Amino acid sequence: MIVITTPTGDIGRQVLNRVLVSGEAVRVIARDSSRLPEHVRAQAEVVEGSHADADTIAKALEGADRLFWLVPPAGFRDAGPAGRYYLDFTRAAAQEAASRGVRMVHVTSLGHGYSGEAGLLSAALDMDELIESTGVQYRALALPFFMENILRQAQPITQQGVFSMANTADRPLLTVATHDVATAAAALLLDTTWNGQARVPLASPDNLSPDAMAEIISETLGRPVRYQQVPLADSQARMVQHGASPSLAQDMADMVNAQNNGIYDAEPHGPASASDFRQWCQNVLKPAVQS
Repeated sequence: MIVITTPTGDIGRQVLNRVLVSGEAVRVIARDSSRLPEHVRAQAEVVEGSHADADTIAKALEGADRLFWLVPPAGFRDAGPAGRYYLDFTRAAAQEAASRGVRMVHVTSLGHGYSGEAGLLSAALDMDELIESTGVQYRALALPFFMENILRQAQPITQQGVFSMANTADRPLLTVATHDVATAAAALLLDTTWNGQARVPLASPDNLSPDAMAEIISETLGRPVRYQQVPLADSQARMVQHGASPSLAQDMADMVNAQNNGIYDAEPHGPASASDFRQWCQNVLKPAVQS
């Protein structure tokens, strides 16, 4: 039995669909089962509740042997510092999985060994230490910047020919596509031969700066698109203006600062095994912009 968390999220949904076609028994944890697609409700068992809740996770892991774990974003609600949020969310699941002999495949950040404060990325790395300390067998998918963060800017790309972030314009920023994350996660969940604890870095074969990304986007769309770097302080202030808690805005700012300081270079990521940025632009960004 494979248990999937975040079954309606961008990554969790893709992992779930890949696992369902395998014919394996699947159970999902969802706060609201009505949000699940009909084919999921027909093929998978559903446990309603939050996967941060100890009773919910205990119920979901009964009779299971594999778990896909992803901490959902806190959103704009004030969940306090990211480090506390990640640990509080994960603690019961890691302990329960360890006690039941359930193997975990979880999503985390690339950058193990980085010494500075990295906000949300530090929180994910602290979560890794918690999971490891329980003795549970796991594979940690260690990831850099999601290409899909740029997809959220499809409207300004279409209407203004620009996308903007606080990341340094000419500094390479390692990326990964969620499609490749889901493929790797599903493969690990369906592979019953691995044991022990290990990190699995996953990154695109290219390592482009935002300026270089803009060039590829321009070539793919056949129109000029430029990158606009926003001052980090302005980006942080804008988040608060749009409803983010000060702690979330600070965690986001610390994350971007760490990206600008090379956090993803702190951990070897080995040979690339994922789609490159140009492929992603062709297969994902271009259709989104055209629609």
